[in-house]
Amino acid sequence: MPSALFKKFTRYLDENEFIQVLIWEVDPAVPGSSHGYKYSLAYIVSGVCVMRYDNERGKGDHKHVGDQEISTNFASIDQLFADFLANVEIIRNERGVI
Repeated sequence: MPSALFKKFTRYLDENEFIQVLIWEVDPAVPGSSHGYKYSLAYIVSGVCVMRYDNERGKGDHKHVGDQEISTNFASIDQLFADFLANVEIIRNERGVI
């Protein structure tokens, strides 16, 4: 099965911050992952990627927060998105935005 676009959108949270979501259904799985998705979920502020969840080839499921790369557990695409949004909210709270 070739890859198929599952979801793609950009949602502005403020005039200088937004989330960008790109999810593909893939078969076979991306090396390092055990599921049928290739994804990038990014939180961007003033042109800087503050946090990103992805499953880069060979690295498996992980997130980037600042200079750190942290492994994540993939339960489902819905849970991944919920975890991402929860982390965005935490960062926004820490920044005093909400």
